[in-house]
Amino acid sequence: MIALFGHGKTTKAIAKKLKNCQIFDDCFSEKSLDEFGNELLPPSLFDPNNSDMQIPSPSFPLNHPLMKKANNLISEYDFFQKDMPYSIWISGTNGKTTTTQMLDFIFKKRGSECGGNIGNPLANLNKNANIWLLETSSYMLFHTKIATPNLYLLLPIKPDHLSWHGSFEEYEKAKLSPLYRMSEGDIAIIPDIYKNIKTMAHVIAYKDENDLAKKMDIDIKKVNFQAPFLLDALLALACEKILLGNIDYKKFNTFKTDAHKLEVFKDKLGRVWVNDSKGTNLDATIEAIKRYKNEDLILILGGDDKGVDLAPLFIMLKPLRVKVFAIGSNTDKIVNFCNGINKTVKASYHLEIAMEEIQRIHTKNSVVLLSPAASSLDQFNSYVTRGNIFKKLALK
Repeated sequence: MIALFGHGKTTKAIAKKLKNCQIFDDCFSEKSLDEFGNELLPPSLFDPNNSDMQIPSPSFPLNHPLMKKANNLISEYDFFQKDMPYSIWISGTNGKTTTTQMLDFIFKKRGSECGGNIGNPLANLNKNANIWLLETSSYMLFHTKIATPNLYLLLPIKPDHLSWHGSFEEYEKAKLSPLYRMSEGDIAIIPDIYKNIKTMAHVIAYKDENDLAKKMDIDIKKVNFQAPFLLDALLALACEKILLGNIDYKKFNTFKTDAHKLEVFKDKLGRVWVNDSKGTNLDATIEAIKRYKNEDLILILGGDDKGVDLAPLFIMLKPLRVKVFAIGSNTDKIVNFCNGINKTVKASYHLEIAMEEIQRIHTKNSVVLLSPAASSLDQFNSYVTRGNIFKKLALK
């Protein structure tokens, strides 16, 4: 018997595939069955002796009583590692999704399957596919002790999810953990700061975009993407070079980036709005602001900042022409930071309230940027919902 912690997308997919599981979640008050015959149970009924292993949803709280009682915790990756074909894992703090999508764009016609944190659980992937492309979060890596990638793409690691991991050191440790298990013949493309890490894999360490392009013999002038998407593109092209031996620049440049990531649009008055709702952490927002540092910027910040120190963001904002609208659960914190650098700030608390005033002050000479540097889950069910509401209110 397998016990699953949390009734989310990952555990639902596993339960549907196996059809003989116990699923424990705080939303269940009494025992029942799902449509596949799996038991749905409140956590109080969990007995570790009744299951051979326990698989948590990726971000299931570490301090939950279920986790403390578990005696054989294993990750989704470890559970499916025997089914895993040649695999490319993509991790780091920012750019995982875009890099994974770019890889899928390159390898789809060659039999790739795309999954992991990008929204498709491993239980749904075809084990007979030629390649698995797995966007891999620190949550997934934390519990993974056996499975390894054949090719590991690591984007820069910046502070994120600290309230879950407890510290940046633990977050970083999770991101680096696959390297210690990789074998001779495997390849890891990683930031230069980790070039001396102990691993059996062949390491390609990069300092920045230009350094990576040079080491992989990629003509950066032929790549039609700019920061922050340029590094994502170069990592994807590096894989194309490694696995296929050549690069189809013309085809690759037709790739379209996702909505909600530096998505620029104009309203009927010709005013510029930028939807970067996927900017859910400090580093993502800093990169977004770099694009507009010379503009009259109206910036919407706030949400669940996951315990990260936001000071570096406000150091960056200090010399800029910027007005800040604070929303979400860390509104007061943002207001205090803005007051500390003498920047105009409005404590709106809610996106709808912020947008009402922004509509009155926004002109053709300003840029409105939604890049919250925080998760959306304190007020929205996803960053997609947050971004869609922003766009709707912008175009109202």
